[in-house]
Amino acid sequence: MAYTLLTPADRQEMLKAVGASSVEQLLDQIPADIRLGRPLALPAGLCEQDLTELTAKLAAKNCSADSHVCFLGGGAYDHFIPAVVDAIASRGEYYTAYTPYQAEASQGTLQVGFEFQSLICELTGLDVANASLYDGASAVAEAVLMARALTDRPGKVVIAGSVHPEYRATLATYLTNLSTELVTVPVPSGVVDPAEIRKHVDANTSAVVVQHPNFFGCLEDVEQIAAATKAAGALFVAVFDPISLGVLKRPGDYGADIAVAEGQGLGVPLGFGGPYLGILACRQEYVRKIPGRIVGQTTDRRGKRCWVLTLQTREQHIRRDKATSNICTNQALLALRASVYLTALGPAGLRETADLCARKAHYAAAQLAKIPGVKLAYDKPFFKEFVVRVPGDPAKLLADLRADGFLAGLQIGAHDIAVAVTEKRSKDEIDRLAAAWARRAAR
Repeated sequence: MAYTLLTPADRQEMLKAVGASSVEQLLDQIPADIRLGRPLALPAGLCEQDLTELTAKLAAKNCSADSHVCFLGGGAYDHFIPAVVDAIASRGEYYTAYTPYQAEASQGTLQVGFEFQSLICELTGLDVANASLYDGASAVAEAVLMARALTDRPGKVVIAGSVHPEYRATLATYLTNLSTELVTVPVPSGVVDPAEIRKHVDANTSAVVVQHPNFFGCLEDVEQIAAATKAAGALFVAVFDPISLGVLKRPGDYGADIAVAEGQGLGVPLGFGGPYLGILACRQEYVRKIPGRIVGQTTDRRGKRCWVLTLQTREQHIRRDKATSNICTNQALLALRASVYLTALGPAGLRETADLCARKAHYAAAQLAKIPGVKLAYDKPFFKEFVVRVPGDPAKLLADLRADGFLAGLQIGAHDIAVAVTEKRSKDEIDRLAAAWARRAAR
């Protein structure tokens, strides 16, 4: 529990400073008709010990990855976070200055942004990265807006139905008041057919958006999709899982023009849904349309290496009609966590983490497929996530397994459950999940 000292004398001093004699007088400026007209019926105040015990009991009611064995996925994953990530990210000089408006005065924060960009470029195989975005969903939308501006083709955007549904919904919201048709290509087999992409892409298409591995965990034929996209003069936007790049080809190597991702898996805790981290990288020729912040390296008047914000294209810095985005924060604290995480693991550590995820996920899929009535929904290669089809009610099954101590997956259809397996899950945990699943399914 945080310790915040505030005595009655402190309150009186603050009231005096603002010219009020009491808290009630301070609130006089709020019109009476919009004030809460009923008592709050709050319980009596508690001493610190009693309050600590009460909050601990309330917190224990939460169902989380710490209280249950977690097989949840869908864009947020229970990856292991090395202790060094918390140790560095919690330092006061980073924690209190993570979004400076006098940016060049905070050289340490800018250097972190520069290092983050460098790591993301190396990770994706692309030339330029910005100093992060809000999250994966808004990164997809920003990439599409960027593609519209670059191609001068506002008419159409094509997106695979295997892209995360929340990402697709966010993109649709961004495009609501723009003259852009959003075409979603169906994926009955769990992956998008490159021939279907070719069928929908035309001279009015600015971007094709595909997720690899996709929302169902399956691997897409990204090279063929990239070729079909480029043949039509559109830009290929790849949505990737950063951890998967330990074993899969980098977006820049299979033809992506813009690559975006949710960076939560890179040292960011699940945190009940946020805050998370958006990643965006692109090819050098597109740098002047990239949204958000870019940190550049230069030298000061003494010849010493330093860092600055460069190519500032936000509406805060230039005329609104010239701005490429209104990104006003860049989740720099979480970008710091991702930078420390990637540095701590290094290429070999990332490869080992990805390999463990893939091996354990395939083991888990094999064990669950042995349960009568359970089968894999898609016969496609996958990375760390897969979908199983069950005969009964997935919601009831997941609730029963939650009572057994497992967050067993996400219901994504009438009979489908998406299961994610990270490097944290042990063989024993997977076997216990399969055993509990079999018991519940037999009832």
